[in-house]
Amino acid sequence: MGETVFIEISLIIIACAVLSWLALLLRQPIIIAYLAGGLLMGAGGLGWIEDTSFIEEISRIGITLLLFLAGIVLHPRRLKELFRQTILLTLANSLISGLICTLFCLVWGFDLASSLFIGLPLIFSSTILVIKLLPTTALHHKRMGSYCIAILIAQDLIAIAILIMMGAQHGEGSALMHWLLLPLKGVALIAAVFGFEQVILRRIMARCDRFHETLQLLALGWCLGVAVIAEHIGLSYEVGAFIAGVALARSPLSFFLSEGLRPFRDFFLVFFFFALGTRIDLTIAGSLLLPALILTVLMMLTKYLTFRTLFRVVGEPGPFARETGMRLAQASEFSLIVAVVAHTDGWLNDSAFMMVQLVTVFSMIISAYIVVARFPSPLATNPKLKQD
Repeated sequence: MGETVFIEISLIIIACAVLSWLALLLRQPIIIAYLAGGLLMGAGGLGWIEDTSFIEEISRIGITLLLFLAGIVLHPRRLKELFRQTILLTLANSLISGLICTLFCLVWGFDLASSLFIGLPLIFSSTILVIKLLPTTALHHKRMGSYCIAILIAQDLIAIAILIMMGAQHGEGSALMHWLLLPLKGVALIAAVFGFEQVILRRIMARCDRFHETLQLLALGWCLGVAVIAEHIGLSYEVGAFIAGVALARSPLSFFLSEGLRPFRDFFLVFFFFALGTRIDLTIAGSLLLPALILTVLMMLTKYLTFRTLFRVVGEPGPFARETGMRLAQASEFSLIVAVVAHTDGWLNDSAFMMVQLVTVFSMIISAYIVVARFPSPLATNPKLKQD
């Protein structure tokens, strides 16, 4: 077993390295190379990677670190203000985009339950893709990065609530009680995390601020430890990591830690996009390509126009509203998680489940192309737009 895992991880890294090199030569988004690697080597391609469960578990570390590093550059006062400004905007966009996607599926011939559970997951925007394609300067200094993160975290919390309610719908009394207690658990976790960081963790880090490796290990341990606790009480690894990051944002070491941990994040995120590529089943996907492409374009246009309009309504300038709307115009990794639960519980048949997967992958690919071609990004194909 150990040797098989070693070989498969080696194959993944080699394939992604070669394909990312080719993508750079062809001036294509590097994320496309990772997706192509998964499609090529997964069950739908060469079949060299059969069991992707361990890859998906590894990729969760990347997602967790992504949320941690997003939180570590947001001071709590700044985040509170942004949530107050964006919560209604987030709910309005979710309602409009979910309704449009559901109506399209009904018109195309899906039944009501399948249509609802296709439209519901597609209300979310990709935390990974949006933050990955934002320059670090935007995350640290620009209003756009702060707005995007506030909206994405609000969407993640909505996704978690939906998942808990889906469990409650199947008569799981403990799930319903858990949903009712979730706000109290969240508040208790935030209070405990912030208190521990201020009283204990900050002093520990101050004692070893000359030893960079120790500081980074402490930050990683802090991130993963809080993430595990959050998952255990019913939130998620990602939400816990974000809370841990926001708590650490008050530290004078926050910028140094965020820069030092970026390579770890980027390495583990390779596995997420690779695993996403392996999910595409070409045998089922063939008959769904046309409706999936139409729904992808419809969903992206709806999100773009809705976000752009709402940002203009709250007083943001036109260029800001257009760029932020385009950066948020795709489906999310949470779309896949919600769809998996719906499929497992019988709400989605195989075709409807594949529809969500295809729209998610297509929207990420199209969104990545547009963003790296037109806006500042660490992966921009135009040297004038490349910003780390």
